[in-house]
Amino acid sequence: MVVWIDTDMGFDDMLAVMMVAATPQKIAGVSLVFGNAALEQVRRNAAGATELLGWRFPIFTGAETAILGGVETPAHVLGPTGIPTRGKPLPETPPVPLSSAFAALVSWLENLETPGEILALGPLTNIATVVLARPDLKPKISRLTWMGGGATSGNHTASAEFNAYADPEAVAIVLAGGLPLRVADLDLCRQVQVSPDDLAPLKKPASRKAEILTDLFGAYIDIATTRGRRSMALYDPVAAAALIAPGAFVFEPAQVTMELAGAHTRGRTIVDQRPQATPNAEWGMKADAARIRELALGALLEAARA
Repeated sequence: MVVWIDTDMGFDDMLAVMMVAATPQKIAGVSLVFGNAALEQVRRNAAGATELLGWRFPIFTGAETAILGGVETPAHVLGPTGIPTRGKPLPETPPVPLSSAFAALVSWLENLETPGEILALGPLTNIATVVLARPDLKPKISRLTWMGGGATSGNHTASAEFNAYADPEAVAIVLAGGLPLRVADLDLCRQVQVSPDDLAPLKKPASRKAEILTDLFGAYIDIATTRGRRSMALYDPVAAAALIAPGAFVFEPAQVTMELAGAHTRGRTIVDQRPQATPNAEWGMKADAARIRELALGALLEAARA
């Protein structure tokens, strides 16, 4: 299987990429989008991750604003870089060069002999742009797996999950476009938790890479523990697991719509599973937390030892 990854390159995005890279599946390319930070910082994060992890797949720069303009980031949680640290950040390198993610995505899809999969880990702006401009290429996408939305509540607002809130028009465009869509939402991702105890295996390989990955993973877990919680949800790695190990999940058909208006409801994901609803997505209901943790932590340890 050939996979394209669309990401706003936070730490959990990095781990999701590591999980896919640890499988035989080929990563054809990565497109960047604003989200965890402004696009300029996302480009820096991608360059630092590439330097640290030795990634060899091409990386392209995509949308720096939402479809209707504006940039929303969770800086109040993740800080200005989008990747919290305990003191050992990613290597400082020049940002990923400017390029056209749209052109790269279109070229990849045009040249596929059999349909490929897309793993989307941030706002859906890049994907929506392709759906709008080149609807003829939709049959080349066998499935779009997205980490986003929330059936019960949000995290960026009371109603909205961040990736949906950052560009709800993009989500609406993708939903209307008829792509085969599989969604790993907040509720699904929160079934898979990591805690400070999970840092111990990373400390055994004595290397600069292991030290940085331990630092960044620890700072990611700190997001929860500094707020009084014992563990942190894995988020993007759960979506990666849905791609590489779909048997670890229960997905059910649902009619998904996106709320585009309202001071308190914009960005809310409406999930209708009533018998009369017409499904347009597969919605994640249950995750095998032990299996997904094994995949994520195994990929992290493999990267640290490489």
